[in-house]
Amino acid sequence: MALNDEQIERYSRHIILKEIGVKGQQKLLNAKVLIIGAGGLGAPVAMYLAAAGVGTIGIADADTVDLSNLQRQIIHATADVGKPKVQSAAETITAMNPDVKVNTYQIFVYSSNIRELIREYDFVIDGTDNFPAKFLINDACVLEKKPFSHAGIIRFKGQLMTYIPGQGPCYRCVFKDPPPKDAVPTCKQAGVIGAMGGVIGSLQAMEAIKYITGVGENLVGRLLTYDALKNDFHNIKLPPANGKCPVCGSNPTITEPIDYEQPPCELKAAKAGGGE
Repeated sequence: MALNDEQIERYSRHIILKEIGVKGQQKLLNAKVLIIGAGGLGAPVAMYLAAAGVGTIGIADADTVDLSNLQRQIIHATADVGKPKVQSAAETITAMNPDVKVNTYQIFVYSSNIRELIREYDFVIDGTDNFPAKFLINDACVLEKKPFSHAGIIRFKGQLMTYIPGQGPCYRCVFKDPPPKDAVPTCKQAGVIGAMGGVIGSLQAMEAIKYITGVGENLVGRLLTYDALKNDFHNIKLPPANGKCPVCGSNPTITEPIDYEQPPCELKAAKAGGGE
């Protein structure tokens, strides 16, 4: 479908890029991206993908907006406190770009519904804040052959990597299994600088845009880390896909996503895919 005059003006800075052009913008408008977690990571991802003209954005999060979210979750405003995060996010996106269709899922994400949830999307964003949710997303995406961007933030540090089926290691290849309970503090326990969500979330949005348009190289087989206090990015080459990986290996033993047990203070976030 040809771009109309308003779209040509709106996306003009994309269109003049030889790597994107009209064809690349049309790919974005036809794309579907699911964001699990409308928090510190999911908020900037959603806003930049909406601004870029990604045609369908799905947002899954069962939480409501809390005052403590506003220090980093920039898609929500003070007036949104108490409102479902998916509703607040959808309102912000729609006001920003009416080209975008927003699908909202105010649900708890479990092993029983995640495969169906991700099935209609082209790319998945992991914006969650706990290890069980991250392993759940990884395993579901591997099983459904869906590319996704993993990211995590805490204090002044962040990291991200991208999985594309058949092109590199999955999250479980690299990190094996969730750590024991209480081995790693949560953002609620350790704190997080608000702008870290913007730095890492924007990079996740870029990963989705590159995958959709076919431009550049995704972070496949690489882990990008960022230390804000040292202003230091490291691009770490990861081992190749593990043929013995229990989910993406040649003889997988994990054939369905797993709901790992969570400490009581994280139960709601794990079920919901709650955002950082």
